[in-house]
Amino acid sequence: MSSSGWDINCCNARRIIINNFPPALILLLGALVLLILPQRLRAAAFLVFPALAMFWLINLSPGDSLSVTFLSYNLVVTRVDELSLAFGYIFVIVTFLGGIFGYHVKDRVEQASTLLYGGSALGVVFAGDLLTLLVFWEIMALSSVYLIWARRTAESRGAGLRYLMVHLFGGALLTAGVLLHYSQTGSLLFNHLESGLASYLILLDFCVNAAVPPLHAWLSDAYPEGTITGNVFLSAFTTKTAVYVLARGFAGWEILLWVGVVMALYGIFYAVLANDFRRLLAYHIISQVGYMVASVGIGTTAGIDGASAHAFTNIFNKGLLLMATGAIIYATGRRKLSELGGLAKALPWVLILYMVGAFSISSLPLFSGFVSKSMVIYAVSGSGSGTAVLLLYIAAVGTFLSVGLKLPYYIWFDKKTSPATPLKLNPIPPGMYIGMALTAVLCIAAGVYPNIMYNILPGRGDYHPYTTGHIVEAAQLLIFTAIGFWLFLKRQHPKDYLTLDTDWFYRRPANLAYRIFIVPVSRGFGLIESLSLRITAALSAISANPLFYLSDKLKPAFKHETHKKAEKMPEYDADRQRLAVEPMVIIILCFLLILLGWGLFKLG
Repeated sequence: MSSSGWDINCCNARRIIINNFPPALILLLGALVLLILPQRLRAAAFLVFPALAMFWLINLSPGDSLSVTFLSYNLVVTRVDELSLAFGYIFVIVTFLGGIFGYHVKDRVEQASTLLYGGSALGVVFAGDLLTLLVFWEIMALSSVYLIWARRTAESRGAGLRYLMVHLFGGALLTAGVLLHYSQTGSLLFNHLESGLASYLILLDFCVNAAVPPLHAWLSDAYPEGTITGNVFLSAFTTKTAVYVLARGFAGWEILLWVGVVMALYGIFYAVLANDFRRLLAYHIISQVGYMVASVGIGTTAGIDGASAHAFTNIFNKGLLLMATGAIIYATGRRKLSELGGLAKALPWVLILYMVGAFSISSLPLFSGFVSKSMVIYAVSGSGSGTAVLLLYIAAVGTFLSVGLKLPYYIWFDKKTSPATPLKLNPIPPGMYIGMALTAVLCIAAGVYPNIMYNILPGRGDYHPYTTGHIVEAAQLLIFTAIGFWLFLKRQHPKDYLTLDTDWFYRRPANLAYRIFIVPVSRGFGLIESLSLRITAALSAISANPLFYLSDKLKPAFKHETHKKAEKMPEYDADRQRLAVEPMVIIILCFLLILLGWGLFKLG
């Protein structure tokens, strides 16, 4: 065989293997491997699996698919097209960068849960049918909750439980929608969905994961309580998979345009009020996802490209912001703006890297957010809705105000918020700096060379952001926002107070619901348990010494006196206490005579 023929056969064999192995399984198997590896190998091994998954994705081509038969259902467990590949690349890259940032983590279960979370997100992205999507959707919810619980505080336990309950409720909606859709259409394929009850149930669950108000409070409640590294992954996967499934199944639904606009404004409003900077950034996730949802609602090629591009840039600039603020928490142990200040000299590199993320998410020219947010607004303006465009610009002003000005000023510069006693700073691990630096490079590279991002978009991003008018427009917004911040600086001093959100409606009646639904059930089970234990104890006593037990119980009745139980039941003695043989023989003979008589009677 010639060398060229050998090369062709090897290439064909490689493609057969790659096409018949879902990329999600690489990270899922990696999670299992991490559970058995020793601590000294786990952090390095963690990075191997997203690197291998990226190699796998690079070798996939639009049109590749893998179908399996399960219980007479034809499931498309892998469907490859431009949209799934775009989100797949983003998820694998952020898993690798997050692994570098969290290289110091020693929690075996947290590391495994992270890969399981990332793998299930990949499973959702490449799922070609609703049943496969449902399975990975639930794995994603179950694996992600440990990244909240791993912080091991009372607050994280409560927030994690509420997070899990909300997502299980959403999973129930999705299950009902999938079953109804199958009963109506006879198909499980996941494509664009038409209006109807089944589609509404599925859409409602997708809106839960996208954190659409008023279904969003799980995010602002739970994400601030997650671990430092876990928060990076939480911000990347759950809401962005929701954007993907909305783009896949509901592109062009006009209601999503206005839902997205409301999200963008709602998140900014609460972010401006927040004192806890992790909660501030959590609300910003809601706001930025709003831009993506609005772009999906347009439904055009420009709209889908805008949503995908903004998902790309937001995963990295939001991840960088969470990395930098996570480094602040690691160094100081504090997360409230009112408890920090004057850290510019102590943590200058964290400040520089944070500002790269802040400039990017605030749409400063030459940063990635400038390109993607411009694409979203361009798509929305193409729909003819000037009101929606204006409101999205207002949300952009709030983004720069809270993330680009307020947060860095009160953490790194304002001396008035500095604590009375100097903070003792813990050294930040090198992996954190490397992870932040690599993420910052991506934020700049995608802004300076947009084609890096365009080449993976479904429509290849035919858009030119660097026009004179657009640059002037962005500069005006940023400059006037900065002037306004400086003029009203004294009124923006962070205050430690509680802001009420929609979670009030299920937190407030929680005690009443507990007394109505939990206490009676718990008492009922307690009574059943007590009765079961008493029956078990009685049966145990009877089995140990039946004659003594019967005599012990019957003796007071015959003597008409209170019988005091023996402190200890005597052991059963077969020679002394067993039943005599004669009575048993007589009983058996009588039984046989009865059977014989009955038989003779029937014959007669």
